[in-house]
Amino acid sequence: MSKSSDRKTLSTHFIAGGGAGLTEALCCHPLDTIKVRMQLSKRTPRPGFISVAVNIIRKESTLAFYKGLGAVVTGIVPKMAIRFSSFELYKTWLANKETGKVSTAATFFAGLGAGITEAVMVVTPMDVIKIRLQAQRHSLADPLDIPKYRNAAHAAYTIVKEEGVLALYKGVTLTALRQATNQAVNFTVYQEMKKQMKHIQGTKEGQELPSYQHLLMGGISGAMGPLANAPIDTIKTRIQRSSSPEKGWSTFKSVTLSLIQNEGYLALYKGLLPRLMRVGVGQAVTFAAYERIKIYVDILSQKGWFKVDERA
Repeated sequence: MSKSSDRKTLSTHFIAGGGAGLTEALCCHPLDTIKVRMQLSKRTPRPGFISVAVNIIRKESTLAFYKGLGAVVTGIVPKMAIRFSSFELYKTWLANKETGKVSTAATFFAGLGAGITEAVMVVTPMDVIKIRLQAQRHSLADPLDIPKYRNAAHAAYTIVKEEGVLALYKGVTLTALRQATNQAVNFTVYQEMKKQMKHIQGTKEGQELPSYQHLLMGGISGAMGPLANAPIDTIKTRIQRSSSPEKGWSTFKSVTLSLIQNEGYLALYKGLLPRLMRVGVGQAVTFAAYERIKIYVDILSQKGWFKVDERA
């Protein structure tokens, strides 16, 4: 594969990834809000998915499901663009130098690298802001109920002003671990399923599978990560919600011990159902949108509507 071809491919993946991220955020954010509320709840017995959703609607209005969406939309477009383009870049680096083929192990490590890259560049600050906004229990229908953080930009400003810039990177290690394991499993399962589906159906070179198959494969691959790293996500959420000056290992240790001692080991899996739904449905939407947008980008580029960067 030529150098210019690589660059064009990465540009296409970057654009398609960003568009897919925006689509996913608009469709799935309510599930994420419910997940965060379940993870932050210290009530016993633990509130269920339906009861949390009903409680949000009753006390805060339906619009409360979209708390933190501004932070997500601002971050998810570059996040997905970085995820898909870095995955393709790492895949190119890890491909067999003679045949150009990418092994399953190479796909796994490319996904691992993509997860770490997006965690450091975008996901951690976005998560901190999003979780602070989602954790606020105020009614959007009552103009007199004024929250501490008014929107994503105000939350970022307030956090930096009161706690310093590094507060936006609370839980960065756990976030990187979560994203790395998520994307390693996600991309490996998806790519292997896609390869097998094309083989079974006798799909020709350059021909794509139907969108509903991308939707199904994305849903299955997306659900794998949360099953493996639910405790990491719960602890990360608690750390990012806190405004404690503690840092590093001491924060991780105190949050984890407090959670287990006060709420039990099962509390590490709080919010697993909505997270499975959120990530599974989210990845289904993401991969289906990504594969479709990628085709449109190539078509529009060939028609000269815009030019994808082909410089060496």
